[in-house]
Amino acid sequence: MDSILVRVDNRLVHGQILEAWVPSFKAVSIIVVNDEVARDLFRESVIRMVVPSYIKLYVFDVEEFSKSCSYNDWKLGRSIILFDTIGDALRAYNLGFAYDRINIGNVHDGEGKCCVSSSIFLDRKDAEDLKTLVESGVTVEIQCIPNDRPVDFRDVEEKIKL
Repeated sequence: MDSILVRVDNRLVHGQILEAWVPSFKAVSIIVVNDEVARDLFRESVIRMVVPSYIKLYVFDVEEFSKSCSYNDWKLGRSIILFDTIGDALRAYNLGFAYDRINIGNVHDGEGKCCVSSSIFLDRKDAEDLKTLVESGVTVEIQCIPNDRPVDFRDVEEKIKL
């Protein structure tokens, strides 16, 4: 199971994924799980243009991915699975894509959000969704880049003032 990195990064595919996570993780494929990108040929095409040809790219909507892809049976080699939001990652989990670890890497700031790290801002719903995952047995780690020490969500949960 360590051949899959499940990550929430609302930027989806960007320089940090391609230049830091792919080499560090030795990923051979990237799976973007996002309803909007799956329905928008232009957005998907832009993502496809930035991914090097030696990396396989797959794009799914949340429901299709969750019902057709099993974490334990993923046959594409070392893969990075990217969700745009914590809510989408929880939805996929509830629809059957059961994973045991998730990396929270970037969640944009916004109204009603609390700063958890330099790149992660959570609102009440995000925190509740992460707590649900933890209570389901998922290890939730906050980690911007591979060289950062991962921080367990449970260690920062009580500091979140929402």
